[in-house]
Amino acid sequence: MTDTGRLDYTSSERRLVAVSAVLGYGLDFYNLIVLAFLMPVIQKDLTMTLPEVGLIVAMTLAGSVLGGILFGWAGDRWGRKNALLFTLVLLSGGAILSACAWNFWSLLIFRVIAGIGVGGEWGAGMVLFNEVWDRNRRGFGSAIVQAASSIGLILAALVATWALQSFGPDKSWRVALLVGALPIILMFAVRKGMPESRLWSEFHALEAAGKLPEEKKRERSPLIEIMTGASLKYFIFGTIVAGGYIINYQSISVFMPGLMIRGLGASQNNLLGVTLFTAVIAAIGMLCTGYLSDAWGRRKAIIVSTLVGVCGVVAIYMSGGSKFPGDIFSWPMLWAFALWSLGQGSIGQFGPWFAELYPVELRSTAASTIFTMGRLVGAIAPYLVPVLAESFGLLNGMMLALAGSAISLAFTMTLPETAGRRFDVIESKDVADKATASV
Repeated sequence: MTDTGRLDYTSSERRLVAVSAVLGYGLDFYNLIVLAFLMPVIQKDLTMTLPEVGLIVAMTLAGSVLGGILFGWAGDRWGRKNALLFTLVLLSGGAILSACAWNFWSLLIFRVIAGIGVGGEWGAGMVLFNEVWDRNRRGFGSAIVQAASSIGLILAALVATWALQSFGPDKSWRVALLVGALPIILMFAVRKGMPESRLWSEFHALEAAGKLPEEKKRERSPLIEIMTGASLKYFIFGTIVAGGYIINYQSISVFMPGLMIRGLGASQNNLLGVTLFTAVIAAIGMLCTGYLSDAWGRRKAIIVSTLVGVCGVVAIYMSGGSKFPGDIFSWPMLWAFALWSLGQGSIGQFGPWFAELYPVELRSTAASTIFTMGRLVGAIAPYLVPVLAESFGLLNGMMLALAGSAISLAFTMTLPETAGRRFDVIESKDVADKATASV
């Protein structure tokens, strides 16, 4: 164990890391979700088929999976800060190039580049944040970072609507994509000024001096080490917890716009109002879950949040016959969707929980790979819901969300509680099973 007094940070350093994390995650989400508003115009302008549109979405996801694994490893190998700077280069380059795409193949390649940057952002950024932040407030701090996704969603909806109304079909989508790249200039300035993880720096200083314990000297690549011993258990169960959550999220979020417009008679402007309102509710849910996570522990907070989301899914099912009445706030479906959105706070706690399961030299690889593989598991929902809808109807197909929640809840019980755990430079691989000793 190393003197953690040497590892403390100033308030200014913590603020820089926090600003970087919030801006980074909001920018990531903007660049992912804005395509949902622009794709019909892009499809027409670039003369793409529907299967080609689907391939772009799928390959962007594949890029994010690759980025999550690659830059998670890079965060352990080259440092959290360096990994984040590289992801920013890829994200910014991919966003700008996408705005200049001239056909299907160019857009596909540029979106894969952006997807790699998006996938890498979460792991290195969330781990650095949790290594810098007050250990007794990691849950709430991580919730603030995750709530930036709501800011990204709101910004994407507003910018896309403005661009589509202000420019012609051949320019509107390009302008909206370029707007997503503008904050990157600020991000470079912030990230150049923020500190590297002192835990990571101290570990690698000891490694370079040959002063690591023999157990640490024998460790192989983090991608191999997370697949052995207790680390493998955390990897498998953490992936299932995250995957179950994302099945729930994708089953509702991807298909709710179609249900509201085609099934219940809402307009595109009505949908925009619903999107903005529920994005705010989702942010509130994330912050509440973060507060509970620090007060009650990761496991209890995630269970409570998931159960709220389950109530929301049931409410959506019960409101499935309520046609749009002309005002969104008198529409039962809005409030059912809002309740579901309130129960999406679990995702804000995966960052601190997965980070607290591993020692410093494996932390970025492990946290990023677990979450990325959870995304991959959850990707089954956009394919399975339509299959179920063909036989049982769209609303019934969307109830796949309940299965996702059940899976996530069941496996939440398999991971050790880690809230408030102190990080040290030298820790054993099964540190999470001994967490209560250092809380």
